[in-house]
Amino acid sequence: MIRLVQWFRTVTKTAFSKKYLLLTNVAISVSLSGVGDIIEQHYEIYNGELAAWDRQRTRFMSISGMTVGVFCHSWYNFMDRRFPGRTIGLVLKKVLIDQTVASPIVIFLFFATLAVLKRSSWEETRREVRDKFIRLYTAEWIVWPPAQIVNFYFLPTKYRVLYDNTISLGYDVYTSYVINDECGGSSVQNDVQAVTSHTGD
Repeated sequence: MIRLVQWFRTVTKTAFSKKYLLLTNVAISVSLSGVGDIIEQHYEIYNGELAAWDRQRTRFMSISGMTVGVFCHSWYNFMDRRFPGRTIGLVLKKVLIDQTVASPIVIFLFFATLAVLKRSSWEETRREVRDKFIRLYTAEWIVWPPAQIVNFYFLPTKYRVLYDNTISLGYDVYTSYVINDECGGSSVQNDVQAVTSHTGD
């Protein structure tokens, strides 16, 4: 047991070292984006909305997590270099910048990655963004400000992406639901009701 604990500490220290941090953060983002999609697909299968697990859909969601993971790794490093410190005022400033700058970029990166993977036309991509961006961005404002206060105030930079993805697992379920929803005119309130009905069954 002691050896197992020592091994875990060594692996963790190595994974979150400066040398391997980018690789670790990308691996975390890829894995949890895929898990979020798998959870959502199993809700849909259980409710009869989906016949079987769509592995390609999960693969695409995981790859989109890779591009987002690379961005988030660089973003958090930039933010902590540009705004060092942990005062409440500074943390709130970082949260506001994160929401107004990083969140839209992350969502657009997500759409762009899926468009490339699906070989969507420009018109299809534009319509997808038009129909679903506001739903995802509104949900970002509900989920992330309180979560990011904790992230920026308590955690060291090297653990930010891990924390981000842990909190994001529920959001990834919602993202998978929105991205694969053919009824683009829905609202966040309706989305919450739909996802809640999945979990309540």
